Amino acid sequence: MGFFDSASLRRLEAGLNGAALEQRAISQNIANVDTPHYKAKRAHFRQVLETAKDQHVKAHRTSPRHLEFGSQRAGLYLSEDSSTMYNHNGNNVDMDKEMSKLAENQIYYNALTDRLSSKYNSLKSAVRGG
Repeated sequence: MGFFDSASLRRLEAGLNGAALEQRAISQNIANVDTPHYKAKRAHFRQVLETAKDQHVKAHRTSPRHLEFGSQRAGLYLSEDSSTMYNHNGNNVDMDKEMSKLAENQIYYNALTDRLSSKYNSLKSAVRGG
């Protein structure tokens, strides 16, 4: 296990990747607010992160051809929300909702980067002997 390979750093990295995915989805939604028949995209990573953080089960494989479970990271994914329609042109992007999600995601991202920065500052302090 490497010095920078701690579980907390991996979780912070996964959170940052998820926040970046959500940022892309929100940006696409805002960019396509007037596009006819465009359906809003939603990022799913917090649910995946919450379920993955408690899974430390290692499977016993009886053959090298069997897939491992519990050690692989769950994938981040986007889904299309086709359950609603806000505009007469078939578009379901609600700008107020998207701006709210954008602000929430920015706060989440900033919190993760602050935590990551403090982790590296602690390591830097330990290396310098202070």
